[in-house]
Amino acid sequence: MATFELYRRSTIGMCLTETLDEMVQSGTLSPELAIQVLVQFDKSMTEALETQVKSKVTIKDALFKNEDCQENVGRVKIVACDSKLLTQ
Repeated sequence: MATFELYRRSTIGMCLTETLDEMVQSGTLSPELAIQVLVQFDKSMTEALETQVKSKVTIKDALFKNEDCQENVGRVKIVACDSKLLTQ
C-alpha cells in the first residue's frame, strides 16, 4: 500500500474523496481538478508529518532474526500508522 493511501483512508481523506466525487458527478468540478486536489492533499499530509511530528525514536545496532538467518543492521527506520486504516 502506498503511503498516500493511508492518508486517503483516514476520516478526513475519505470525506474529501467523497466530496470531490459528488462535485465531479454534479459537474461542479472537473475530474482533472479533483485529482489535483487529491495530489495536493497527499503533499500537505506528508509535509505536515515531516514538520509537525515531534516524536522520534532511534534504534541503533538492531538484530533482526527469522528462521533462516539473522542480520545486524546499524540503523532502523520505523513508520507507524493506525492499523485500522489498513483494514477499512
